[in-house]
Amino acid sequence: MTSSSKSVDQYQIHNIAGLKAVQETVRKIPLHLVAPQGQLQIHTASFRGSFSIVFSEALRTAGLGSKVLIAQFLKGGVLQGPSKGINLCGTLDWIRADIDCCISSNNKDLFAELHQADIKNSIEEVWSYCKNKLKKREVDRLVLDEIGLAASLGFIDENDLISTLEGRPAAIDVILTGPSISSKIKKMANQITELR
Repeated sequence: MTSSSKSVDQYQIHNIAGLKAVQETVRKIPLHLVAPQGQLQIHTASFRGSFSIVFSEALRTAGLGSKVLIAQFLKGGVLQGPSKGINLCGTLDWIRADIDCCISSNNKDLFAELHQADIKNSIEEVWSYCKNKLKKREVDRLVLDEIGLAASLGFIDENDLISTLEGRPAAIDVILTGPSISSKIKKMANQITELR
């Protein structure tokens, strides 16, 4: 018997509709499960516009059963806040700061004069909610829309953002979108997508 031939006891013979089929008996090897590895991704552009791509990916991920949280820090007008978010697919929660306007670098000063404390408190409330979800591992994917701009405008402490991203659970995907993401945060990213 050559080394390439196999003994009869290594085969199972099956009779399928009068035909003999030979099937090799396979030794079952236990699965080696690998812990999921989350990524830090950045979707950025010099303009606002990267959110729609990330939103469609988040919706698809939630549709497949993962727990997703989308937080929009500078989009207002719908008076939400963390306790009044929208739920889609049963596993996607979408929250916005409880502010009555959309904030950008162009209009920040106008609204800041009128509602500085309220705006800052509402944005910090959303950020605190997101940090808590990360800490408790209650999400599989976290989307932080325009958090870089919120930090550059002074609504969120950038050092707090960096330390939170560094200490995030390894299995959770975190995606930052929007303009003004600092070079320190970009250096931490596993993937950067820039729209032009």
